[in-house]
Amino acid sequence: MEHLHPGCLLCDVKNISFLQHCTPEQLDEILTSKTCSIFKKGQIVFHEGNIPQGIFYISKGVLKLVRTNNEGKEQILRFAKEGDFLGYRALIADEPFVATAICIEEAVACFIPRAIFMKLLDENAAISKEMLKALSHDLGVVEERVQSLAQKSVRERLAETLLFLHQTFNSEEKGEDGVIHITLPREDIANIVGTATETIIRLLSEFKHDKLIELDGKKIKILNKQKLEKISSASV
Repeated sequence: MEHLHPGCLLCDVKNISFLQHCTPEQLDEILTSKTCSIFKKGQIVFHEGNIPQGIFYISKGVLKLVRTNNEGKEQILRFAKEGDFLGYRALIADEPFVATAICIEEAVACFIPRAIFMKLLDENAAISKEMLKALSHDLGVVEERVQSLAQKSVRERLAETLLFLHQTFNSEEKGEDGVIHITLPREDIANIVGTATETIIRLLSEFKHDKLIELDGKKIKILNKQKLEKISSASV
């Protein structure tokens, strides 16, 4: 991990969604207090169980947030990419992190100290409102995830996951070409779906046989989005 000067140009605080409500004085205070770090693939930004000392803004790269059970098996809760901020829920709740943030490609994470962030919440009602919206959104995502695990088959959850990955890791710059623009090991996909790696490998082969997707090593291209949507919503 490489630490950079607090005033580094690798991120622009004005582009951080909730900080767009800051006054010029508040922005100056953040600029002088934030620190940025470059993380290599596989490095950890923060650990599950640690006490948050601030929040993180992802200026570049992609991270996975995982929990580990007593047997050491990972469960991927969600992903974070450029423009996302992490750690705010645990910080506001005054609780330890419930997940470990691991880089799945090189990333730049900018850190805003606890005292500065909490001061912003106290002084700026608009930022507090943004945090409330973010927390409410995250709660909705968790509820949908629980419903999916409880009601959908593994095949339906895999279709849902592939559509989610395509939506999350596709951009106008990369084009809507059907390619999922992130390379994940089959084990990670299995962790998202909530099943065994062997099952995912078999189902991906079935999807390929049915011409729903195209496989090129670890890369996945969606060929029939409508059919995947139909499969993913079969139990709804």
